[in-house]
Amino acid sequence: MHLRESKVLNKLRAGKPAFSLKVNTRDSRVVEMMAIHGIDCIWTCTEHVANDWGVLEQQILAAKAYGADTVVRVPRGSYSDYIRPLELDASGIMVPHIMSAEDARKVAEMTRFYPIGRRPVDGGNADGLFCNIGAKAYNEEANRNRFVIVQIEDPEAVEEIDEICQVPGIDMIFFGPGDYSHRLGVSGELNHPEVCRIRELVAKKANEHGVFAGTVAGIGNAKEYLDMGYHFLNLGSDVGALLGFMNSITDFLAKV
Repeated sequence: MHLRESKVLNKLRAGKPAFSLKVNTRDSRVVEMMAIHGIDCIWTCTEHVANDWGVLEQQILAAKAYGADTVVRVPRGSYSDYIRPLELDASGIMVPHIMSAEDARKVAEMTRFYPIGRRPVDGGNADGLFCNIGAKAYNEEANRNRFVIVQIEDPEAVEEIDEICQVPGIDMIFFGPGDYSHRLGVSGELNHPEVCRIRELVAKKANEHGVFAGTVAGIGNAKEYLDMGYHFLNLGSDVGALLGFMNSITDFLAKV
């Protein structure tokens, strides 16, 4: 037996872009709907969203049913906070607010098996095929087929961007313009000149050092960001879609 391969990694390694949609609701049916429509990856969250482990497990299963990856943005915490989504068989994790190269190295150490890191070994969960794969193969295939994303959301991290991009075990550098604009005191101004400068810088540095670059986008600017050098884009969210629909209903009702 072999571990499930990552759709995102397979596409990125083949030189193709990959796309995700973010889920803030708890219902695994929303994840299933997204996966049915062919999205590469569903981004779920435990940093800002009150998801428990049972919810995450159902969302991951719903995505896997239609061949989609799941990436879980984790809260900053212990190694257990980082590896538990992987043991539920998420394809990757996203760690927010990386502040330095040393910070990124600690994440890699906690989430990668030997020889890259010192991730604790179990193997009796979904990601280890419930002990249906040998320990050595499990470790090697998990290192190869699961991804670790670190988010650049603070000026401190930008100061060490070259070093962060070179940390072994980190697959993707993900620029978070919302928090970055907040740190600059221009919260929500995602096209502020300094936000735009750092967005371009993150893509440039990631490509220089041979790691993938990710960020948030929309249908309208996705091609611009791909041309900028980004490989992985989140194109929207369930709450964004619901908000758009509800606003259209509100507009209709106001005219009746």
